[in-house]
Amino acid sequence: MALKSVKGKQPELIHHSDRGSQYCYGEYVETLVKNKIRICMTESGAPLENAIAERINGILKSEWLYVCKPDSWKNMVGCVGRVIDLYNNQIPHQSISYLVPE
Repeated sequence: MALKSVKGKQPELIHHSDRGSQYCYGEYVETLVKNKIRICMTESGAPLENAIAERINGILKSEWLYVCKPDSWKNMVGCVGRVIDLYNNQIPHQSISYLVPE
């Protein structure tokens, strides 16, 4: 789906995954490399890394993607940057005594 959405353009794509066998499969990896998609995998034996990435992706999708409604790659990058800034610098988090992560 990502390749179809950027057809004719050359944005930098990053494929993040855990080390599931489907993501390590030779033909799958070759497809990513052939299309100049960077591969980002959790370290072996570090399953919590994926949970953190999934949490961030979930926040972006469920709480902000439909608010921003980006109509271009540039606008999407700007929206994600604003959301990350808001999350890290402005929203207090219960898990850290209602401080902001920064």
